[in-house]
Amino acid sequence: MAEGQQSALRVEENGINVISDAERHGRPSQLFWPWFAANVSVLGLSYGAFALGFGISFPQALVAGIVGIVFSFLLVGFVAIAGKRGSAPTMVMSRAAFGVRGNRLPSAISWLLTVGWETVLTTLATLATATVFSRLGWGGGTGTLLVALVVVAALTVAAGVLGFQLIMRLQTVITIVTAVLTVVYILLVVDDVDFGAVAALPSGSAQDVVGALVMLMTGFGLGWVNAAADYSRYLPRSASGRGVVAWTTVGSALAPLVLFAFGLLLAGSSTELSEAIAADPIGALTAAVPTWFLVPFALVAVLGLVGGAVLDIYSSGLAMLAMGVRVPRYVAALIDGVIMILGTIYAVFFGGEFLGQFQGFLITLGVPVAAWCGVMLADIALRRRDYDEAALFDPAGRYGDVRPFPIAVVVVCTLLGWGLVVNSSASWLAWQGYLLGPLGGREGAWAYANLGVLVALVLAFLATVIGTRSAVRAQEAQTWPIGA
Repeated sequence: MAEGQQSALRVEENGINVISDAERHGRPSQLFWPWFAANVSVLGLSYGAFALGFGISFPQALVAGIVGIVFSFLLVGFVAIAGKRGSAPTMVMSRAAFGVRGNRLPSAISWLLTVGWETVLTTLATLATATVFSRLGWGGGTGTLLVALVVVAALTVAAGVLGFQLIMRLQTVITIVTAVLTVVYILLVVDDVDFGAVAALPSGSAQDVVGALVMLMTGFGLGWVNAAADYSRYLPRSASGRGVVAWTTVGSALAPLVLFAFGLLLAGSSTELSEAIAADPIGALTAAVPTWFLVPFALVAVLGLVGGAVLDIYSSGLAMLAMGVRVPRYVAALIDGVIMILGTIYAVFFGGEFLGQFQGFLITLGVPVAAWCGVMLADIALRRRDYDEAALFDPAGRYGDVRPFPIAVVVVCTLLGWGLVVNSSASWLAWQGYLLGPLGGREGAWAYANLGVLVALVLAFLATVIGTRSAVRAQEAQTWPIGA
């Protein structure tokens, strides 16, 4: 035990290199812990208010939640297979599809997404802590916000710098603590649910339901697909692929499903709560809890958000290295930590209302990530052999230097996708929706369905299956040491 603890507190030496067979260990079931901890955040409760904001009923929102959450995390499970088969991080495995240097574009997109998410989660944790302290009479002003930011950022950056072993141990602790305290929170506020008010919520249109579903996909699974293989790469090559998919999906989706469903009941019971969540998604949830539970609530809120931010900062550092930045992994994590802190300072002190900016961020980056995911899923599905690990780092190898077709697919699908989404709450995104004319324009019924995310995902997958099948077959017709 002592030896394991020491290794967990030592800075991880692995970066984007292939993990040696001697370091690969464990079972697919161990993937449950990091993915559950990363998604057990009470932010899942706030998504209930986000979904009802589309003007839909409780049954409609519940269906959108189940489909959006499970399907999007199933995509994470499928991408995680690449890590088990290739022993490298997600954005290195992506080189098989895009080429060694051609993959720098999707790596940059992945880096933006993960840095953005870790900033969002740190912002939420900071705001939630300040709200709790304010209710307790311990402050709540600028000083409290700064102290909360320092504590949250220190936990996140430390775990990101130390790396995989500490993250796996930390996430196990976070899973247990946050799960127990979240159950206590639900029991304390369940009396505030007004089932009559929830049942009376009017139904929305099909377009509204699709809009909520897409928002949930981008807020949950599509926010993680680009990090899916970063943890499965440590599993033995002989580990069950089905087990990798199943444990990743179950670990990721279980807590969000429960939290989202209860969040729908809370938000549907109180219009005032739904509106408050738009400004402070976590802190607003403290209104219904007794004073004695405020400190435990702050603990569960911060730990849950840190659990997600830790995975993001680890993966953002790997994405930076995959872009071609030549620094050690821990230095990349430190750089991302600084950017995260600066972004959080802006969001907390100068950013204005949270919800509009948050949804704009999710949908805007959700489109290119969905396009990349479509290409990646198709490439994984087409391959019948394990990856040629040396070629993932060799521009002259079988995967090539720059593969124009997959890159063009991501660019074209992104442009099509941005033309089919609208983010009116974020003024800096007013240029989107330029292809919505035939569907009624930016104010039409389909404007807020955000079809662009689904279009990018599906078209990229189909284009890659059709356009690269022969190239993948030609690659795998060659021989190399693994499995030869």
